[in-house]
Amino acid sequence: MGPVAGGGAGSAVLPGQGGRARITVRPGRRPVRGRTPFAVLVVVLLAAGLLGLLALNTALNEGSFELSRLQRQTTVFTDEQQGLQHQIDQNSAPDALARRAAELGMVPAGGMAFLDVPNGGKVLGTPAPAQDGQPVKRSTAEPWPGKPQPSPSAQPSAAAPTAPAAGGDTTVQINPAVPAPRPTPTATGGAGR
Repeated sequence: MGPVAGGGAGSAVLPGQGGRARITVRPGRRPVRGRTPFAVLVVVLLAAGLLGLLALNTALNEGSFELSRLQRQTTVFTDEQQGLQHQIDQNSAPDALARRAAELGMVPAGGMAFLDVPNGGKVLGTPAPAQDGQPVKRSTAEPWPGKPQPSPSAQPSAAAPTAPAAGGDTTVQINPAVPAPRPTPTATGGAGR
């Protein structure tokens, strides 16, 4: 082959060119980035997703156990409330109240009378005392079970009259254990009531 076009007489052919330029590709080192980081990322994402799913499933199971426990507790409390309501209904029936009143020494009331104030204070009905064939005994049963009763030492020891009120009446504080003196009428008041 001849000299390269455009070349003069003094141009020499470079060694290894032999008239034609050769391009060769030499295998070099590949870059470090390859499939490995992507695979690690995918594995990490899958592991995190599985752990999150496990945590969510555990929380849901705990919630369902708590819900079933609260439902059982609600059932127990509802049964207890219904039993107590049934007991209240039984104790507030008229026959139960009459029996309890008799245990406490109460007797049925006699005839009742009413005062008709709008019509001039007219008395309606015939008043009568309660009728009982036997003397009434003091009951030993507590009228309000569970309620502490005041001790006799906590009550005043004697009845002490106070100063007359504006209308001339005398107010007397009475101790049930000690008989109280009868109030005396005052000069401006009139007879005791």
